[in-house]
Amino acid sequence: MSAQASGAAQAYRVGVLGFSAGNGHPYSFSAILNGFEPAAFPAQWAGIRRYLEAREPEEFGLTCRGLPVRVTRVWCPERAEAEQIAAACRIEAVSAQPSDMLGAVDAVLILRDDWQSHLPLAMPFLAAGLPVFIDKPLTAEAAEYAQFEPYLARAQLMSCSGLRYARELDPLREGQERFGQIQLIRAAVINDWTRYGIHMLEAVMGALPIEPVSIQRLVSPHDSLAIQLEDGALLQIDALGGQIACFRIEIYAQARAGFPGLVESYVISDNFSAFRRTLTAFFAQIESGRPAIPVASTRAAMATLRAGLRATPGAQPVPI
Repeated sequence: MSAQASGAAQAYRVGVLGFSAGNGHPYSFSAILNGFEPAAFPAQWAGIRRYLEAREPEEFGLTCRGLPVRVTRVWCPERAEAEQIAAACRIEAVSAQPSDMLGAVDAVLILRDDWQSHLPLAMPFLAAGLPVFIDKPLTAEAAEYAQFEPYLARAQLMSCSGLRYARELDPLREGQERFGQIQLIRAAVINDWTRYGIHMLEAVMGALPIEPVSIQRLVSPHDSLAIQLEDGALLQIDALGGQIACFRIEIYAQARAGFPGLVESYVISDNFSAFRRTLTAFFAQIESGRPAIPVASTRAAMATLRAGLRATPGAQPVPI
């Protein structure tokens, strides 16, 4: 029986499905909702523990439909990992398999960034009518995206990079009257195009009304992609590999009447706020029944991701 239907229910129950290599989101998202046990955090995720420890107690926890949200179940392919997440994030039960959560939770967070796992994990819950959040990237396959889109449209599914909601980009969201035509947006990020270029793409799409039309892969020792935008501006995203840890966006804009030209840089480092805002948007979507992110924006982000994967270094741009 769902939390909404049960008068005795004390929480809006959430199941977490993890874990993929190098992605600590099952820890960070679960801790934002449940609180955490510092001593139970594995050394690998000490950075997450430190930014959790820097927050005030009232910053943890959210509500949905008048109930406190609680992660009550977790599943991972390796049970030991699930047990570690449960201990670190105060989760009461470890599920032996994802299907065990059906009937026992009210919503599901799929916190893996290996997109190939997303469709098989999500579909049983979507088919059962449960709200589902899927970590970035949703999918790199057009046929899979077509299966997901009806659920996006009916506000049963949400998927994005948490950096779409980055606090550091608030001045950009709120201050666009300060500048005229943007000529160039440059973004640099750690790791690769597929799993981390999407961070920068969605961060920009969440802050500016951009419409990608084509993408070109540049000749470079790392993933470097130039995206032509509908208004003539250029968005360049460099995924620098594993040795340079950065999440940086630069804006170069022409002057507007009464304002000087603009060159601004934004360094994104507050993961806690970005993830908390993402979760807030997801539970608000459940309450409102309206997509938190326009479906067209998610569709464009996934199409850009796929086009970038098809592009060949030094070749002609690929239409999006």
